Amino acid sequence: MAVKTATAEERIGRVGQRRQVVIPREMLETLNIREGDFVAFRKQANGVLIKPKRVVDPDDVLSPEESAQIAKARREMRAGMGITLAQLEYDLAHKRSPRRRKTA
Repeated sequence: MAVKTATAEERIGRVGQRRQVVIPREMLETLNIREGDFVAFRKQANGVLIKPKRVVDPDDVLSPEESAQIAKARREMRAGMGITLAQLEYDLAHKRSPRRRKTA
C-alpha cells in the first residue's frame, strides 16, 4: 500500500474495512512498534492522538525486596565479588550439613 505524504512530519494512512488503521512503516520503526503491540487512543480537539502503550503483566513486576537483591548482586558483580556457575553448582552439590552438637 502506498503511503501519501502530507507534510514533512505528517503521514497519511488508511482506515480499513473493519476499522483497522494502517500506520506508516517509518512511524512504526521510529516508535519501535511491532505487530501485536498495544497503542493508546486519546481524543483531542483537533483529532486523535495514538501512542504506544506498554502493558506489563503484574506477575513480571519485581517487589521492592527483589529489586534491592538484584541491585546488590549487580554491585557485587561490578566489584568482582561474583562466582562462576560451575562453582555455585559444585558448592550446592557438596553442601555440608550443619554439625550436630553432642549433648551430655
